[in-house]
Amino acid sequence: MPELIVVDTSCLIALTRINHLLLLHQVYDSVIITPEIKQEFKFELPDWVEVRHTSSDEDLTVINSLVDLGEASAIKFCLKNKDSLLIIDDSKGRKLAKRLGIKVTGTLGVLAKAKRKGVIDSVKPYLGALEKVDFRFDEKLRALILKSVGE
Repeated sequence: MPELIVVDTSCLIALTRINHLLLLHQVYDSVIITPEIKQEFKFELPDWVEVRHTSSDEDLTVINSLVDLGEASAIKFCLKNKDSLLIIDDSKGRKLAKRLGIKVTGTLGVLAKAKRKGVIDSVKPYLGALEKVDFRFDEKLRALILKSVGE
């Protein structure tokens, strides 16, 4: 398992909206966000979320021209910390991170991992809850996640 778990804003917001942010902590002991992600999140952070800065001399302009500032800061952090996993949902951000050699998963991947670890009994109720708060994913991805966890 990667040493550092870096979480983008979308996962934090999605799990907060369905009242299951703690699930992230149950799957990963601690998670890291950047100050830019903290600013985008706008909710109080639990104590198990660590805010870490990227080096002050780093310029996010090039990456930020491709994705938003929070995603750019998370990608930049992962580039500096090779043994990391980035939890990111935005398609452009995921593609960029993968092209740069960063390991990625998303909110649905967190749910699948929670099921595999026995933290939750079923992924289906969480998928339904996410849909009710306008978290978007297609039927192919739903089927893939459910198949991967044996539901």
